This record gives sequence, C-alpha cells and structure tokens, in this order.
Amino acid sequence: MSDVKELPPLRLRVLGALRGEPDWPAMTAEGLAAYREAENRRRASRLMRVITGIPDRGAEIRWREVALPDRRLRVRVYRPARADGHLPLVLHVHAGGMVGTAVQSDWLNSHLAARLPSVVVSVEHRLLAPGTPLSCAADDGWDALRHLLEHAASWGIDPGRVAVAGESAGALIVALAAIRARDAGLPLRAQVLANPCLDLTSTMLDHASMTEHAHSPTLSVTQVEAFRRYAVPPGTDPRAVSPLHADDLTGLAPALVVVPTIDPVADHGRRYAERLDAAGTPARLAEHPGATHGLVSMPGLMPQARTARTQLTGFLRDHLTSGER
Repeated sequence: MSDVKELPPLRLRVLGALRGEPDWPAMTAEGLAAYREAENRRRASRLMRVITGIPDRGAEIRWREVALPDRRLRVRVYRPARADGHLPLVLHVHAGGMVGTAVQSDWLNSHLAARLPSVVVSVEHRLLAPGTPLSCAADDGWDALRHLLEHAASWGIDPGRVAVAGESAGALIVALAAIRARDAGLPLRAQVLANPCLDLTSTMLDHASMTEHAHSPTLSVTQVEAFRRYAVPPGTDPRAVSPLHADDLTGLAPALVVVPTIDPVADHGRRYAERLDAAGTPARLAEHPGATHGLVSMPGLMPQARTARTQLTGFLRDHLTSGER
C-alpha cells in the first residue's frame, strides 16, 4: 500500500478554504438555529444546482405531508412523469444531521423515480438541536416508512417492493429503520447507505479514517464531534443509535454501502459492510477513490457521483423489479 496520502480534488480544497467552518464547539442553540436557516436556504436555492445537480425531467417533484398520530412530517415526493400501476417505494433520508433538506438530494432522487421507475419519498426529519436528539430523527424515518406501508394504495406504491436509502446521518437513520423493519416483520428488499456515519459510541473517533481525513473539505472531525454531542445527550445509550454496534445484524435487507475514500467516516461504512457480511446479510461495498463525504449530493464537484448513482440505481433495480405484481 502506498504511503502517499490521498488528497481531495483541488476545487474541493479551494471551496472548503473559501467557505471556512463554523466554530462547532462554541456554537450555541441560537447560533445553530441561525446557521441552519441560512444553510438550508442556500442548499435549496437554484444557484446551488451547479453543485447539487439538475433534477431529472422525467420525474415530478412536490411536497406532501405525512399525518402521524402526534405530529406531521413534510416529505418530498418524486414520481415518474409517466408510469401506471403501483410502483416500488424508495424511502430516502437526506444527509446532514444538524442541517440539511430533502431538496439537496433532488438530482439523485428524481433520477431514481424516473429510471427505476419508483416512488421516492424523502423525509424532512427533525434536525439535531438541544432537546432534539438523533432518536427523534430515527423515529421520523421509521414512522414515515410504516405510514407509507399502511397507506400504500393512496400513495400508489407496492408494499411488497420497498427499499430504504440514506446519506451520511440519513444512512444511519435508514440503517436503524432496516433493523426495526426486520424486528417488526416488515420485509424490505434493499438498503443503500451512502457515506454512512454509523458509530456514535466512544470508539467513533478510533477509526483510522478519522485521523487520516480529519480535515476533509466536506466533513471534518470537529463537525462529527458536534454531531455526536447533539445526537447522544448525556445519559443516553449511544449503542441504541449506532448500527455498527447492533447486537444482531442477521436477516436484514441486502445492503449497498457507498464509501468515498477521502472521508472521516469511511471506515464506518467499511466495518459495517464487514459486519453485515459476517452476519449472513448480503452486503456490497462500493468504494470511490478521490471522492469526499457527500458524494451523491454534489455531482457538480465530484464526477464520481455519476458512477455512484449508476451503481445505486442498478442495485435497487435488481432488488425492486423482481417479482413485480
């Protein structure tokens, strides 16, 4: 193995230097709220399409609400412009535990809707903040999935052909949903985890990739530590929201784990794929040299995003189109 350290592309390093990074350790609740509002407005802007990609014209996109017994969730729904009958469902959870919006994933999700074809529902879950730990976001993902399956006919989906897909913190949420689905007897066809953060225990920083890529331009270890601080309040069992440390990974939906190599959490994905495989759950690891965290959300900066999207689409097609009703 070469001793030469892998570096992000120059354009990403320049962008990271220009944008800078918030002072995460010193950030107050008010500061987080203000930063989140500004950042999500930026991510949803038309100008950001240069980075996040142009949506597929073969898909219709609109916001809807999921009415749960104790709350309402906004979801962003992607549906093929031309498709008949009940379609497969892909439940998606966007990246960004403290900030983030489903809009930033339009490039990927519209493509999945148009090209599988399928109905893709991306959950606008509660974001981390003091008093809103990761367990709330995990419940949003799980409750949205259950609601969609219980009301499949009204959503135009086939409850027998369902997959989950998530990015970064969203990958953690859907990994937990896959475990809960198995325990509840709800069959999933597949799970896709892109640049997943899967370990929020005291060992989360012990992985070699955390040291090697601590200052990645799209995710730093300082940001990962802030994520953990909000996600797992004192007194919380971090194993409950750390799929990498789940006791039982048998009988889960087949997984595709997409890992950009220049990523502090790259080893989270690698180790999870190994654990799934050891438990007898089919797991495919797809590494992307030269790519950084946020791979499939930033096609304008990372050409590897198109390769990853092709892999992801093919994997889901293989698992969702067999046994059509």
